[in-house]
Amino acid sequence: MERTFLGLRHVALNVRDVQKSLQFYSNVLGMKLEWMPDEENAYLTSGEDNLALHKLPAGTGRGSVQTVHHIGFVVRRPEDVDQWAERVRTHGIPLAQEPKTHRDGARSFYFHDPDGLLIQLIYHPPISGS
Repeated sequence: MERTFLGLRHVALNVRDVQKSLQFYSNVLGMKLEWMPDEENAYLTSGEDNLALHKLPAGTGRGSVQTVHHIGFVVRRPEDVDQWAERVRTHGIPLAQEPKTHRDGARSFYFHDPDGLLIQLIYHPPISGS
């Protein structure tokens, strides 16, 4: 069967502070601002994907919004995981889990964004391109 789509390349997040999240994803992860139609919405890219940041409506509690366990950013080589972990640390962001190699050969670590969303940086052989 022919694959009918290119993969999961767009994620939209509800955030408390669009500017703070924009700075985080730009400065820490190196994403580029693609489009900001207004102060409550921003669209970033790393080249082949799209991350939307939408202002969480005032008065919305955490329990009333859709939740996600974590999102992952894929890197090309296992050693890239350790380089990214060091970059995250230089921004003063504590790691939620130190880099480790998994039984399937993947290597990853975890940290949180300004809204507490868990982020994984991962080398995953089937999709990392090496």
